[in-house]
Amino acid sequence: MSQDVRMTAWVRGAVQQVGFRWWTRSRALEIGLLGYASNLGDGRVQVVAEGRREQCDQLLDLLRSGDTPGRVDGVTEIWGSPVGGYDGFAIR
Repeated sequence: MSQDVRMTAWVRGAVQQVGFRWWTRSRALEIGLLGYASNLGDGRVQVVAEGRREQCDQLLDLLRSGDTPGRVDGVTEIWGSPVGGYDGFAIR
């Protein structure tokens, strides 16, 4: 049985100012996830997604696919329980 989870991923590489957050938002909305993507001061993008584990795994696979805007050098993620409070998937 699937459960709701919260995935926080940090994407490193050339992922700022290339449309990466907008691309991530589009993919997340297609999958049906809630959350946000935001630029970090060190050049990474942080992605927080809540939904079914399978949906979050799907987004994680897309982030690592090599078919993203820019260049992804690596993705690190942690998993937790959803906290809620998201209205759609935002760009921050």
